[in-house]
Amino acid sequence: MVHGEHNILESRPIHEEVLAAAQRLCRPEDWTFHLIDIVRALPHLNERSVRTHVVSRCCENAPTNHAHKWPYFERIDRGIYEIRPPYRQTVERVPERSAARREEESSALAAIHVAVSESDGWYVAECLEVAVVTQGRTLDETLANLRDALELHLDEEELARAGLPPEPRLVVNYETSALASRCPA
Repeated sequence: MVHGEHNILESRPIHEEVLAAAQRLCRPEDWTFHLIDIVRALPHLNERSVRTHVVSRCCENAPTNHAHKWPYFERIDRGIYEIRPPYRQTVERVPERSAARREEESSALAAIHVAVSESDGWYVAECLEVAVVTQGRTLDETLANLRDALELHLDEEELARAGLPPEPRLVVNYETSALASRCPA
């Protein structure tokens, strides 16, 4: 970059990059896209930030957890989103990546992401990429139940449909109160 020249992508807000990626990658017949495809399309951004923007900040039917929210998408199924009509624009598609490049990206993001929460003495684990939800009385029990449920639920076809390799990693996100007086005993 020439001194003084400003690259517009460096200052582009993440929500705009997420929308542009969705517009490029969506299926034009129904304006849908998969969450994992947006994550893969934006490797220069933090994976968690991209996921948060798609599933929460830019999703009209997500719970209101953030001060700033954009109504770009609507969740229609687990990991599948639709671009809402006001934001449907045909964007020039990016040329197809090579098989080697797709495999490299896939291995870097080859994970099932799980959100774990605690309520009324139970830990609940919900997968984002696949339709698996389980619970347990302890965090260890919940993770053991989750692995069992995934083993029963996932076959090669289901893994491929979710864009996952035969042996995906498990990335668990657990949210709890920051205040000691409100933490479960």
